Amino acid sequence: MKIMKIILSLVMALGFSLVNLTAGFGAQAIKLPVPATKGTVSLEEALQNRRSTRKFANRSLELAQISQLLWAADGINNPQGKRTAPSGRAAYPIDLYLVVGERGVTNLAPGVYRYVVADQALELVAPGEFRPAVAKACNSQVWIGEAPVIVVITGDIKRSAAKNGDQAALFTHLEAGFVGQNIFLQAGALNLGAGVAGGFKDKPLAQALKLPDNDTPFMVMPVGHKQ
Repeated sequence: MKIMKIILSLVMALGFSLVNLTAGFGAQAIKLPVPATKGTVSLEEALQNRRSTRKFANRSLELAQISQLLWAADGINNPQGKRTAPSGRAAYPIDLYLVVGERGVTNLAPGVYRYVVADQALELVAPGEFRPAVAKACNSQVWIGEAPVIVVITGDIKRSAAKNGDQAALFTHLEAGFVGQNIFLQAGALNLGAGVAGGFKDKPLAQALKLPDNDTPFMVMPVGHKQ
């Protein structure tokens, strides 16, 4: 117990914003900046300008931009825990994984992170450069690995089935679509580019991201500054 307290003190002294250190000195959760609920681009403008981007500038994103994108995708938007994307019977089977490349996000090490909705935070799944592995799993589409970050939308149909029964698969796929469109629109409002890839090999992608057994990847969305 004393050792854990010493480690926590050292970590905080180094300037990390941590909200959780789990058993076995496991994954650290990095608190994200508070997302904005008002912007300078109207919904109509975001819709008018929505395009899929396949070429990205060699420029890092900021944590505030990451926070805004993930919150817009599926974050909490009211005190009762409701979210920005609709969910059948509030089952919330969707998870978001962020693949961060070298110099992809300022002050964030490369690796695979899971978005922790309740805490508006990122939980480190695995450190390192995983963009090439994701691109390879996406039928070796080179442009995917050139984005500074990649958002992977996954779903746990069993989680949905507890409330939605035989309609669980349908509802989970619909929800993934809502989340993906939210990312597109928020990226546009931030003057960022986003693309989407639905062509990938499930098992290699799941292995690259170290997904839990019940999580199925639905959509791969590279995001970055437009070239």
